[in-house]
Amino acid sequence: MIERADAEPEYDDTAIRFLEALWGEGYLSPGGPEEVDRVVAGLSLAGKRILDIGCGAGGIALHLAEKHGAAHVTGFDVEAPVLTVARKRAEQRGLSDRVSFVQAPPGLLPFADASFDVVFSKDALLHVPDKQALFAEIFRVLKPGGVFAASNWMIGHDGEPSAEMQAYVAAEGLSFAMRSPAHYRKAMEAAGFRDITVVDRNPWYRDVARGELERLKGPLYAPVAAVVGADYVAGNIRTWEAMQKVLDSGEHRPTHLRGWKPDEGR
Repeated sequence: MIERADAEPEYDDTAIRFLEALWGEGYLSPGGPEEVDRVVAGLSLAGKRILDIGCGAGGIALHLAEKHGAAHVTGFDVEAPVLTVARKRAEQRGLSDRVSFVQAPPGLLPFADASFDVVFSKDALLHVPDKQALFAEIFRVLKPGGVFAASNWMIGHDGEPSAEMQAYVAAEGLSFAMRSPAHYRKAMEAAGFRDITVVDRNPWYRDVARGELERLKGPLYAPVAAVVGADYVAGNIRTWEAMQKVLDSGEHRPTHLRGWKPDEGR
């Protein structure tokens, strides 16, 4: 089963407005379309059927259709508020025939075996506690020869989180189930993935997050506070300060993952 620690919506309208002000329309994780392009670098997505797990407000699904020429992108999320936004934007951009969005409660993925050429995810898998069950499901819905490509927030070890990491997770107030890159690799191997690559993105986000914090304290503060409230922004400034500590220490390790489902008969 794919489960999440808390099935209640964590990304409500206020969170969506705040994160999009920081990261761009349709994006609820850092890096925007440029980081998405880095996750899928070297892959030919034209004409492919893609599943975007944890699609959020839909910016990535629309980008994969518009820029990368996917035949169809299915965005999947467990939360309703983000999908309401995503569907509206797909319609506004004339992409409702090539991009669709599916909501289902935590559990098995609601798709048939071998449904997709590509499974993508951007900073969403950290919400799923059981990584082995997660990758077994991803492997199941991929076609033979298909590829999994993702970015995800991880912890640098599988021991007890430091006091600084515990403080950061508490400040986020979200259902984080962070595991190490080694843990993810083992779960992917157990599911049957081959040619697995793991790329550390801590140096990149360490610097990017510092710039985000400076913007929140500076030019973004007044316009964002006018939309979501000064208290909400102040709380997130404290969260970014806590996050910066574990990025600088290396305990917080954003990471790119890629792996292939072998072709039948190989």
